[in-house]
Amino acid sequence: MRVDEHTIYLDESPVFYRSASATPAAPGAPALYLHGIPTSSDDWVGFLARTGGIAPDLLGFGRSGKGGHLDYSLAGLTEFLERFLAEIQVEKVKLVAHDWGAVLALTLADRHPNRVETLVLFNAPPVLGGGFAWPRPMRLWQTPLIGEGLMGSTNRWLLARTLRQGSVRDDAWPDARVAEVWDQFDQGTQRAILRLVRDTADHPATPQPLERPPPALIIWGERDPWYPPPLADAYATRLAGAHIERLPDAGHWPWLDRPDLVERVADFLVQ
Repeated sequence: MRVDEHTIYLDESPVFYRSASATPAAPGAPALYLHGIPTSSDDWVGFLARTGGIAPDLLGFGRSGKGGHLDYSLAGLTEFLERFLAEIQVEKVKLVAHDWGAVLALTLADRHPNRVETLVLFNAPPVLGGGFAWPRPMRLWQTPLIGEGLMGSTNRWLLARTLRQGSVRDDAWPDARVAEVWDQFDQGTQRAILRLVRDTADHPATPQPLERPPPALIIWGERDPWYPPPLADAYATRLAGAHIERLPDAGHWPWLDRPDLVERVADFLVQ
């Protein structure tokens, strides 16, 4: 299936997104794929080619706008998604989300329960409270000046090392893919990450169950060096009836270690 690329403008800022037409075997709302940090919609090309759908680069990431005046808080990024869906005239979606994109997905499902048909979450951060500690890099990012210093001192070698630390397979992050992430890891993306992490630390999410949770699948790579396996259960408490699939042979980006997950997600989206 062909994956197309688009750029539109919202509030005079560019928004890059990818799309692919759904197959007749995938009826209903399109899949909306939400990436985490520090990546972009590049994460989802294989999924789009299989299932169709839409995958934006969130504000501050990839090829979308990164201006200092933009709102990179959780509320701001959720409002961005609302405006984005309105602009492309999409009402209902099937959400597939990873990392901080999963937090956005839950926020969107909480705000608009009638717009979310199904929900798939991959390894997501400890924003729910409950005694879960922030990973050390995020604790440092939350500290003024120290966070800016760490971001500014990140070079390509360190970024590659960090990405590969999050995966099990040696070939999960080939040099070409690392180069793409590095090219997008500019001052604007670094600023967006710091603002998002700090805002969420200052305004932690309330771990209340969604009143009308959609059918949900939580896929968790248990060899994630940052987000421990019990977090999967914490997210399941917000999604009554959610099914958890634990993968002892996968890390933070589970589909990179287990390419068969593309087909697993495709099957879930058509149930």
